[in-house]
Amino acid sequence: MKKRVLSLLLAGVMLVGVLAGCGGDKGSADGAKTYNVGVSIYQFDDNFMTLYRNEIEAYFKTLETDDVKYKVTIVDGKNDMATQTNQIDTFITQKMDVIICNLVQTSSAETIIDKVVAANIPLVLINREPLGETDESYAGILENEKVCYVGADARQSGTYQGEIVRDLPNKGDMNGDGVVKYVMIEGDPENPDAQYRTEFSIKALTDAGIKVECLVDQVGNWATDKGQQIAASALTQYGTDIDVIFCNNDGMAIGAAAAIEAAGRKVGQDILLLGVDALDDCVDMIKAGTMTGTVLNDHIGQSHTAVDVAIKALKGESIDNYYWVDYVKVDASYVNK
Repeated sequence: MKKRVLSLLLAGVMLVGVLAGCGGDKGSADGAKTYNVGVSIYQFDDNFMTLYRNEIEAYFKTLETDDVKYKVTIVDGKNDMATQTNQIDTFITQKMDVIICNLVQTSSAETIIDKVVAANIPLVLINREPLGETDESYAGILENEKVCYVGADARQSGTYQGEIVRDLPNKGDMNGDGVVKYVMIEGDPENPDAQYRTEFSIKALTDAGIKVECLVDQVGNWATDKGQQIAASALTQYGTDIDVIFCNNDGMAIGAAAAIEAAGRKVGQDILLLGVDALDDCVDMIKAGTMTGTVLNDHIGQSHTAVDVAIKALKGESIDNYYWVDYVKVDASYVNK
């Protein structure tokens, strides 16, 4: 009889252990409830997204309490969609409580959304707009109660670049020939941010009645070295005909600045240089007069909004499909306030 009682007790203990292991126990050693958060960033080797992902992790930490903890796993998509898709599959297998994704390719948004929705996991897309709100071909892509996009409207960033040039006394015509001749250094051509920044920076000029001419339009893939190469080649080919170099991000603008200096040109005197992101280095360059302007892509506002929305979804609260964070125009007047 004693042996039977002992066997029953042991079986009971084993059953409790099995039940505790099923369904993903959220309890930590100190009794707090722990939520698992999977974050996939398109590429760690990106100045802006480095700031963004670090802030995501830091902000989650500030929101922890004695009762609630967040285990944040951040992975590098390595700018490869197959790699990122595998990461999302792994997050699903690991039964993450929420997934935050900075897409490598926005054209793959629907595939990623379908996977995560099928797993009944909330999904927060960040930084790279999947075009659902503005492009009919993507209509309804985010129409799910557990899916949303957090970002800034790239049309605004492009418009602000153009307005910085438009509002100068010479309206960007640095050599006085009556036409603003420009070089455009684009990011990823598939990325809507790159497309909109390219289009709307020039639209701000033409809408103001300013004559423009594109001398060079090439893809720099957000990289500093590519920005330098494209700018150097353009400066060699067109010399003082170039009035403005527009860059879709500050990383490429930093490269272009090096090319401008090497060519013996002077920003603000005979050429203009624009970027986007308002990286600290570029704000310092504007103060020093070696860059004309940039646009603040608010990584703190965006990352905090993404985390706040993710936590709302974790709690089962309703979320919107879109959350917008405004850009800020950054030029000499701004940095010298």
